[in-house]
Amino acid sequence: MNALTVRQVRRRFLLLHGLRWLPVGLLIPVFVLLMQERGLTLAQIGTATAAQGLVVLLLELPTGGLADALGRRPVLLTAAAVNLASLALFVVADTFSVFVVVWLLQGVYRALDSGPLESWYVDASLAADPDAAYEKGLGQGGTVLGISISAGALIGGGLVTLGPVGPVSALTTPLLLAVVLQLVVLVALATLLVEPGPVRGRGALRSSLAAAPGMVGQAFGLLRRSRVLLALVAVELFWGFGMTTFETLLPVRLAEVTGDADRAAVLLGPAGSVAWLASAAGAALTPLLARWWGAAPAAALLRVVQGLTVAGMGLLAGPVGVLLAYLACYTVHGASNPLHMGLLHRQVDGPYRTSVISLNSMVAMPAGALGGVVLTALADATSVSTAMLVGAVVLAVAAPLYLPAWRAARRTPVAPRSVSASNG
Repeated sequence: MNALTVRQVRRRFLLLHGLRWLPVGLLIPVFVLLMQERGLTLAQIGTATAAQGLVVLLLELPTGGLADALGRRPVLLTAAAVNLASLALFVVADTFSVFVVVWLLQGVYRALDSGPLESWYVDASLAADPDAAYEKGLGQGGTVLGISISAGALIGGGLVTLGPVGPVSALTTPLLLAVVLQLVVLVALATLLVEPGPVRGRGALRSSLAAAPGMVGQAFGLLRRSRVLLALVAVELFWGFGMTTFETLLPVRLAEVTGDADRAAVLLGPAGSVAWLASAAGAALTPLLARWWGAAPAAALLRVVQGLTVAGMGLLAGPVGVLLAYLACYTVHGASNPLHMGLLHRQVDGPYRTSVISLNSMVAMPAGALGGVVLTALADATSVSTAMLVGAVVLAVAAPLYLPAWRAARRTPVAPRSVSASNG
């Protein structure tokens, strides 16, 4: 790894990051509609997908500590293999119980995948140059994420437009392509991700499993000592809950205003593509927003604005209004995540970086599971619009939690590459 420059590390990170999100883009326009096609109700879909969040709650911190102790590469390779198994099972799933297993595997995947690639990028950049400004790569990662999901959504929508292929339904074809792409992800990780530090021997797994609880304990110690870190992690409770509105309910809302699920899926292909391009543009604006207002004030303002865009999705009549609000929502979403993660990275020392990111994700995924259960049940009991308005309020009320980071930045100006826990 010492032979790699900061630029080479960043290029590998961006390539692997883009490949990781391309299969997700294929599934975003169709996964809810596909489960409906196979007989699940909205409440069953919410319950099945909640299994992912519950598994993440149990495994997020242990897997984060394992990645810090054992290494990011073996954990990421295992994550990619689990995701491949989950997608393959999704192809043939046709009952509620099988879909629960699919989302349980997705939970294992998300727990393993949450943080190691980003942590590898930051630590490898600092290994190549102790003064590396890694924030630039994090912002570019948000742009690449948006472009990858955009391309995947466009391809997925195009495959649905082509209609069924023999016995394979139109909504299933993007899933088959996602399986193939996940194989590519696995090969790319094995080829490109090389870690700094000594090569682990045969006893590495056993010693790493023993060291992982200590890594987790240190991460919790940082959380207890830093009001800034505690508030930033708390933001994820509201963010995770509210994201159900545009990740799960939006396809149903669009089907509602168009009157046809297949037409909604066709519209969501190009709309999802444009939305994630808008997300990429939002991520590209992150440095400008941080310079204008500061990272914490900008992140707080974007929480409120995102709530307004979700309210627009729930209230506006007709597909054009709903989709315009959807595009605005993803523009804000793309700008918010790099700001949030940049603030988070500045509160942690390198050895515990993945564990702290796992703490952040740990609260987001169960909150998302709760949002999936509550908001889908509310949509069944009342209306999709009512559920989206509730989610919009939850997103907006997280804004004040950025105040501690703003106050800390005013007290102690942060150097370009500061990652000390004392900043909190």
